[in-house]
Amino acid sequence: MFFCQGTAWSAEELLQFDNEQQRQRYLQLTFELRCPKCQNQNVADSNAPIAEDIRTRTYQLIREGYSDQEIIDFMVERYTEFVIYKPQLSFITVWLWLLPLALLVLGSILVVRLSVRGKQTPQTDFSAAEQARLDELLSKPVLEERD
Repeated sequence: MFFCQGTAWSAEELLQFDNEQQRQRYLQLTFELRCPKCQNQNVADSNAPIAEDIRTRTYQLIREGYSDQEIIDFMVERYTEFVIYKPQLSFITVWLWLLPLALLVLGSILVVRLSVRGKQTPQTDFSAAEQARLDELLSKPVLEERD
């Protein structure tokens, strides 16, 4: 059991910050940044090598005096907007939200129209001779089938 604890302790990052504010900024940024390789996991919790690179670069940029927004902008420039959980509102992100909604509305309209159309019986006009023949056939008793 002692060996397991040593392994867990060695997995923790040992970073030296000038003050507690830098440490808090680092923790906040690594919590806010998404790992490009992992499925919806932040950089702080990911064990992927790319997450390690992002954590290291975030640490370096904090130590160099970059602001939080400058660090986020750097990461977006390098890894695209996928690296942030709250992407900027742009033409593309608006379409990503509106397109599924539009498809849902169009699909609903299509389903309603097809179901209404299926219930309507086509109106056919018969000639007088055809109508007389139809009435004659419908008035005859139906013969029962023999076993």
